[in-house]
Amino acid sequence: MSAYESPEQIVHSRMVSASGVLEHRVDLRGYPHRYLAVMSDRGIGVQKVTHAIAAAELLAMQGWRLMDISEFTSSRIVLAFLQRG
Repeated sequence: MSAYESPEQIVHSRMVSASGVLEHRVDLRGYPHRYLAVMSDRGIGVQKVTHAIAAAELLAMQGWRLMDISEFTSSRIVLAFLQRG
């Protein structure tokens, strides 16, 4: 994802980068959907999982709950799926 993720991009894709969350570059207070994917493409192997989980933990403080996490080897990304709640 780009260095700056606009609220419109996040709403349209229903996805945010783990880096954006961890670096406090995104604001999800106006996010209108119940579900969100957090994408990590930083690092190699388990580092991507750790990165996605760290972002999910930060979002848990804002009322999001981790539902699942998956590694997509063909695209070399990890997605954490969260639910507001």
